[in-house]
Amino acid sequence: MPTTKEIKNRISSVKSTQKITNAMYLISSTKMRKAKEELDKTRPYFELQEKEIKRIFQSEEVINSIYFYPKSGRKPAERYAYLVITADKGLAGAYNHNVIKMAEAEMAKHKRTKLYVVGEYGRRYFTKHNVPIEQSFLYTAQNPTFSRAREICSILLEEYEAKRIDEIRVIYSDMENELLSTVKMFRLLPFDRKEYLTPRAEKNDMDLHYEFYPDIHSVINSVMKGYIAGFIYGALVDSFSAEQNARMNAMNSANKNAAELLDNLGVQYNRVRQAAITQEITEVSAGAKALRDTN
Repeated sequence: MPTTKEIKNRISSVKSTQKITNAMYLISSTKMRKAKEELDKTRPYFELQEKEIKRIFQSEEVINSIYFYPKSGRKPAERYAYLVITADKGLAGAYNHNVIKMAEAEMAKHKRTKLYVVGEYGRRYFTKHNVPIEQSFLYTAQNPTFSRAREICSILLEEYEAKRIDEIRVIYSDMENELLSTVKMFRLLPFDRKEYLTPRAEKNDMDLHYEFYPDIHSVINSVMKGYIAGFIYGALVDSFSAEQNARMNAMNSANKNAAELLDNLGVQYNRVRQAAITQEITEVSAGAKALRDTN
């Protein structure tokens, strides 16, 4: 049975750990709120871009672009690129594990794949498991910015436009609510024009014809690059928010476990202390009795 000193040391250690987990909870809460505020500021711009792309498709029936599947339908891809977004560190529950698990499952379905990784955790994991990484973005995942999204976009587009890859997919975490984050995968390129077709009931304000300068292909190429960068930026911020949310939940669970452990240690300490006091009283009583019997 541990002594009272050992139990007191354990209590002190748990309290110190609890202070750290509580501080990490508060830091994650602040970071998540800030990231969501930044995303909310830029979201209207990308929503407007999406609306204008819909208008273009309503105005022009025939659009041939490398960014879209042919109007005749999808063609099976042979070469896939995966952009996998992870965190820089752990202590976030199953956040990193879930992303990597989906990435491995999806890449196993195809013979020819290229891997692009954001986040130190993902870099270490794939390097340790001898999975070739085509491009590792060395900046931290802790500070998602639109300039970094544009950099990622330009690298992926360079490969796509050179026809070295046929399809680009992004695997990231999305925070559904404060209690639930899910891993998602979406096809970044090419786009399916059917996804931009507007139902008849919503066509009233889109039955307009536009003139494009210098031509529609130049406009599409210009708009789509910003739109794709916006998709990547949204995924980076969503992943960062989901990471902080996962860390908040993990640290909250750690705080609860620490509180429960402190309660149990408190009870154990009191029992050991009471047993020690009882033992001392018993020894004193036995000594006094022995003295009386001697006299």
